[in-house]
Amino acid sequence: MDESPQSSQSLEEILLKDDPELDFIRMLTMGCIVLMLAGLGWYGYQIFSGEISLVGPGQIVLEQEEEFDSLIQLDQVSNLKGDGVKVCIVDTGIDMEHPDLANVNLGGWSDFIDSKNTPYDDEGHGTMMAGILVADGGLTGVSTGVELFVAKALASNGSGDDAIVSEAVDWCISSNVHIISLSLGGAPGILPTFLGGDALEGSVDDAYSAGIVVVAAAGNDGENDDGDVASPGSVSTVICVGGVDERGALWSGSSVGDNNGNAIPFRWIRFDPDKKPEVVAPGKDVPVIMSGGGWGLASGTSAATVYVTGAIALMFEQNPELKAGESQSSEDTLDDIKQWIMDSSKPKDGQTGHDNHYGYGLLQIEDLIEISSS
Repeated sequence: MDESPQSSQSLEEILLKDDPELDFIRMLTMGCIVLMLAGLGWYGYQIFSGEISLVGPGQIVLEQEEEFDSLIQLDQVSNLKGDGVKVCIVDTGIDMEHPDLANVNLGGWSDFIDSKNTPYDDEGHGTMMAGILVADGGLTGVSTGVELFVAKALASNGSGDDAIVSEAVDWCISSNVHIISLSLGGAPGILPTFLGGDALEGSVDDAYSAGIVVVAAAGNDGENDDGDVASPGSVSTVICVGGVDERGALWSGSSVGDNNGNAIPFRWIRFDPDKKPEVVAPGKDVPVIMSGGGWGLASGTSAATVYVTGAIALMFEQNPELKAGESQSSEDTLDDIKQWIMDSSKPKDGQTGHDNHYGYGLLQIEDLIEISSS
């Protein structure tokens, strides 16, 4: 029996057939292949260059860690580890399986996204931030001896709801921590908190009333400035942190402060020592641990925030009477810490007074501890 013309076509003839639907499929397939190869190429380059490593931090990462430790005087206070200090990080979670976190003293965990009892990180940002603070292995955190509390309040895409983050901060307060580290930020509330404004801004004010230090990121819109630092770093009681590179030069993405007041959104005129940002710290190509077990470099004022958090933890170890709940702790103590940061930070060349990008200057940990002890 003779076969029909359609059934006698070879696979090659079908694939070469001029058909709009087949053309679309070919283009889609080629596009996917190109993207996959580009992604593999980028990842391979990062591994080859030492910026990402799966078997321990590469040489570039280790050299960068050494540069930053020297830049902010961390190498001058190696006797301090943050012992006796409780720090709460509100972020995307933490990957406790990373080898650099094997010895972490995890004092508390709360998941405000999926209510899971076991710590996890489905985005990676929180693990990076935790590593800057407490990594102890391939990399060494700023204050490896702190008792760490972790609140997962950001989703797997890194986004967060103001009310959920506010609830997480309230949990940190109820956990009686000494420092809350917020490597996050968003638009400020339209109304001041005493008129029922932003919930998160109200929570950080509650932390201040409890004698707890709150440190928050300035934001990463420096190249596309929206007019001020991110909230809650914009709140007067919060220590707001911008970012620099390994030479101490301002990172181009670090957000600028506007300290002249505003009607909508409402913002008071700011005075010393509360002008924003207050201080800058390492924020460009910062050595980090990565969820899943790797090491690499990351940029952002999120990282700079944790360096300042760690510095204050070291200061509290040296001067435990300053911690929340201790005999000398009060709102006045938190105001003193702001003043000490202003007085101990290193201005950039030619800087006099506060700079809307560079704050009062670059974090200097040894000088901060010395001035707080006098």
